[in-house]
Amino acid sequence: MYQHGVKQTLRAGSIVFGLSALFLLIAPGIFLDLLEVTNNSEMIWAMRMIGVTLIALAGNMWQNSKLNNAAGIAYVGRVMFIAAAGLGFLTIFIPVPLTPFAIGYAAIGFGFSLSYLINLIRK
Repeated sequence: MYQHGVKQTLRAGSIVFGLSALFLLIAPGIFLDLLEVTNNSEMIWAMRMIGVTLIALAGNMWQNSKLNNAAGIAYVGRVMFIAAAGLGFLTIFIPVPLTPFAIGYAAIGFGFSLSYLINLIRK
């Protein structure tokens, strides 16, 4: 049943986003350095703001994984398919040379996007 796959992807994504949020809150400068993006006080502040947002997203993903409404699960799966693909594309097109970290981070986004798509198609 596709709902189970979407729920599992939401749970896994929640954990990954939660860990990313902690990384951005605790060590935003290292995250920026790994992406080879300008590391200054403004960017560190922005990364921490993104970290707070990711906490909210991770919590919502975890809670939505508990839904039993097929239409609700499908809607959340479609939204997250778009969001995960967007994360992958934006990471690939960072206006700096690609680093192994950026490629890996993009691959994670594309992987989650593909998982949502496969599970949604399995209807």
